[in-house]
Amino acid sequence: MKTHQNVTSSRRKCRKAVFTAPSHLRRKLMAAHLSTELKTKHNVRTMPIRKDDEVMVMRGGFKGHKGKVTQVYRKKYSIFIEKLTRDKANGQNVNVPIHPSNVQIIDLKLNKDRKNLLERKAKNVLEKKNPEKYTGKNTSMQVVD
Repeated sequence: MKTHQNVTSSRRKCRKAVFTAPSHLRRKLMAAHLSTELKTKHNVRTMPIRKDDEVMVMRGGFKGHKGKVTQVYRKKYSIFIEKLTRDKANGQNVNVPIHPSNVQIIDLKLNKDRKNLLERKAKNVLEKKNPEKYTGKNTSMQVVD
């Protein structure tokens, strides 16, 4: 059921939006859940994935494997993880692409911008959990008589 008037619920339009998205929007679409320790520490559920994050595969044939992200391939919506390879018929090793929604971030590579993003997201989460009262002027009827 459609809940927001300005957002489409059409499958065709949603798929087109994903597959024609520019790189800066693909970054947000390629987000992964944080581990329970990181969730409690930072009060954030998901983060866009980046190179040098430590991840654990949660779904698929490589479930349970841990490793460092070696490449984020935005064009194909996939990431490559250390030591996750497959042998080709000619004996050559190739990296296996994995979608970021199938991994969980175990350890974040933090820099100044990423710390700011964590703080900003945590602030929004706390505001939604504890909504403050109306902060404007008190508009209640003071004098009824």
